[in-house]
Amino acid sequence: MRDSFVHKGKRKILTEYLRDKVGITDEGVLSAINAVPRHLFMESIFEDFAYEDRAFPIAAHQTISHPSTVAEQTELLEVSPQEKVLEIGTGSGYQTAVLVAMNANVFTVERQKALFDFSHLKLREINLRPKFQAFGDGFAGLPTFAPFDKILVTCGAEVLPTELIKQLKIGGKMVIPIGKAEEQILCRFSKISEKELVREEFGAYKFVPMLSDTNQ
Repeated sequence: MRDSFVHKGKRKILTEYLRDKVGITDEGVLSAINAVPRHLFMESIFEDFAYEDRAFPIAAHQTISHPSTVAEQTELLEVSPQEKVLEIGTGSGYQTAVLVAMNANVFTVERQKALFDFSHLKLREINLRPKFQAFGDGFAGLPTFAPFDKILVTCGAEVLPTELIKQLKIGGKMVIPIGKAEEQILCRFSKISEKELVREEFGAYKFVPMLSDTNQ
């Protein structure tokens, strides 16, 4: 697939929708959504619908999130250029590409080998490469590269992963859905000190579950 003028026009319409209807105000997020070719991160059969605000199935029984969800999570993260961002759940690579397009230094982990392979190739093809891409257990994070300014978890965890909190710098923020599959709440945790977190809640969502270990 290629990125045509039609695709770019649809992205502009999507960006305007996210600004006017969803309420996204972070111009860095909107600019990245407008720049990243979402249709390249999904099966070609869905190409005509890639810039609608819909989720679609991808490999390994996972999904590519609604553009509005990607935009909302990214806006909550409050990313600044050159910040170190740990992403848990690379998926097909779309959210990763959005963060890279915002000039973040992205470190990303994926537990599904099929998705790791796909996203690694796709991000190289469009030259939106993260600083480091790992096939591994998201609950373990990437301690070698810690601490991180921001952490984004793109799957729902029943409880807050303590190892990830350890890898978040003091003053950093983590955005993560918390709860069982039927009742996840999108949360933002701000790390005030090694022993103090501030939790904010931003409504109910439905994400794929965060699982431990890896899946070949």
